[in-house]
Amino acid sequence: MNKRLKQIIQVTVSLALAGWIFWFLYKDIEIEELLGQVQSSNWFWIGLSLTISLLGFWIRGWRWTLLIREDEGKKVSSGDAYHAVMAGYLANLVVPRAGEVARCGVLVRSNGISMGHLIGTVILERSIDLLFLMGTIFLAFTVERELFLRLAGQLVDLDSLGSTLIKNLPLFLTIALSLVVFFWVLLRRFRQHSLIQKLQQFLRELIGGIKRIGELKNPSGFWISSVVIWIIYFLTMYTVSLGIQSTANLSVGEVLLVMVMGSIGMVAPVQGGIGTFHALVAFILIQFGIAEEDGKIFAAIIHGTQVILILLGGLISWAIVMKKEAWIKPVKP
Repeated sequence: MNKRLKQIIQVTVSLALAGWIFWFLYKDIEIEELLGQVQSSNWFWIGLSLTISLLGFWIRGWRWTLLIREDEGKKVSSGDAYHAVMAGYLANLVVPRAGEVARCGVLVRSNGISMGHLIGTVILERSIDLLFLMGTIFLAFTVERELFLRLAGQLVDLDSLGSTLIKNLPLFLTIALSLVVFFWVLLRRFRQHSLIQKLQQFLRELIGGIKRIGELKNPSGFWISSVVIWIIYFLTMYTVSLGIQSTANLSVGEVLLVMVMGSIGMVAPVQGGIGTFHALVAFILIQFGIAEEDGKIFAAIIHGTQVILILLGGLISWAIVMKKEAWIKPVKP
């Protein structure tokens, strides 16, 4: 199959899936009800959330500059990286995951940085973000442990499961050990398989990338900015919750769990997390006793305002980048 045709099919399918999920969620909500919620919201808090988001985008750009080698092309400023990041977010609204390549392409054009080096820094960034997401999920579990257990209890009988595990502990240990041996033999047998090699390469790059962070000129700046980025994600969600009447009384722990569900929804391979973000955020809000319609409208407001911010900010950044002359490598005398 032609590569371009394959990409078109992938984009079309992901967009159709996102559209279907969104339609299924909101087909029973009247537009007047949505507009009424929007008009009754406290836009001071929502505006503050957008301001915090912009700060987060800038910090993400600054963190990226810490990973880019100075001997690669023209030095990348925080402004250069910010505009590249915004252009990348804009591209993600059209093609899932295209933003990572797009923002690298911006710096290739404007600063002459090699694409291979930039892709490596983005992979490392995303790997670190994945670790922070896992850490945030664990933190949310710690803070809202009872809710996690209650949700799990709706799927399986935890008391019955625990007693069954204790009664059959030798059997389960034998099965677990057998699985470990099986996968070890499988990895040894098929270690030349492309999938296994890709997994091994990813793990090597992740471990090597974490080690390289310690060799940066400002490793503490990288780790501190990474923490701040996730704090900003939380503050963005928290300020919006204060601005909407139905969610104004959510606790810090509950908002943290909403943020975790939203982050998982954004990871889905659809344009801008459309549909998946709304479904997961609305689901967890319903568990907190918020009406289904209010949960869906909250998700629509926070996602919609962020999309508008990315559209405006991304287009402005794209225009600024395109006005700049492409970087030309100086000719040595």
